[in-house]
Amino acid sequence: MIPHQEKPLRIIRLRELMDRTGLARSTVYDKMNARSPRHDPDFPRPFKLGVTQSSSVGWNESAVDVWIHKKMAG
Repeated sequence: MIPHQEKPLRIIRLRELMDRTGLARSTVYDKMNARSPRHDPDFPRPFKLGVTQSSSVGWNESAVDVWIHKKMAG
């Protein structure tokens, strides 16, 4: 587990999420899809960035970091 760090909340977009995890776009969305054989219930969930019906989403960088560290720990 990552030790508690005092850093500001940072939102990352899909491109950075893909770069950091090494996953393709389709795999990212498979990780979130409960019907997919690649589903991972621990994978960080995105959240909408706009108040309208915009499709822009982002991920909490800290949640992504925790997920990556859990995967590295095995």
